Amino acid sequence: MCGRYASARKRIELLEEFGVQRDAVTEPLQPDYNVAPTKPVYAVVERAADPASAAALTAADEAGSGPIRRELRVMRWGLVPFWAKDPRIGSRMINARAETVADKPAFRRAFARRRCLLPADGYYEWQTQPDGPKQPVYISPRDGRSLAFAGLYELWRDPAVAGDDPDAWLWTTTIITTTAPDELGVIHDRMPMIIAPQRWADWLDPASDDPADVRVLLVPAAASGLRVYPVSTLVNAVRNNGPQLIEPLQGPLAEATAATRVAAAARLGSAGRASTGDDGAQALF
Repeated sequence: MCGRYASARKRIELLEEFGVQRDAVTEPLQPDYNVAPTKPVYAVVERAADPASAAALTAADEAGSGPIRRELRVMRWGLVPFWAKDPRIGSRMINARAETVADKPAFRRAFARRRCLLPADGYYEWQTQPDGPKQPVYISPRDGRSLAFAGLYELWRDPAVAGDDPDAWLWTTTIITTTAPDELGVIHDRMPMIIAPQRWADWLDPASDDPADVRVLLVPAAASGLRVYPVSTLVNAVRNNGPQLIEPLQGPLAEATAATRVAAAARLGSAGRASTGDDGAQALF
């Protein structure tokens, strides 16, 4: 699964990296090294351009009409289906499994027409140790570029708010997860679905509404170009934040965590597919 990630890039950087044509962010987010469910997050979408209102935007989506532009906006992590009676359901909808996302009532409409990309610098998982508590590890691109998590989004109408109020519509999102390859599966059997840059346009295209065509884009992610290293248990508490959370852990505990990964990889027949860089992080390729 994906329950925590880091998103510290500035809005202007994301606008350029993701080829955004419309900046729909009214208040930029602060760098967040401990993104947790229900927090606001950046999302890249393709939608009808220059809507008069969220309601008009929704109508244009349903009709499949109007010019489409790529935009960056802020959403809340934890999808609230349009039919939900209570938005608190979103806290249970932070992830959608790639194997069932096209069929589950909470996700199938969004899967057909409301797909997004969630930019991330990296994400956290917790690795079981032979003795002691689980050890958090950080997984990020070795080349320093953003990861683009496959996501879905929905708009939920709050009946308690007047229709002309900007807060009448709640934008929420979920991250699609998939089976982790062996190199990452020794840490956790699930991982966020990562969409490669050459497939961003296909994934975002709202005109592509045939579930069979969209499923083709949900291919299990490879571990190519990723690095993995243990980090401080400070990340365990959502109140903790800052770049210190993604600094590689040093000392005996870091060595023991790396040894656990290597031993597990050997049991899976993956020995020889990992190496350690100068920074102490394990590169996967």
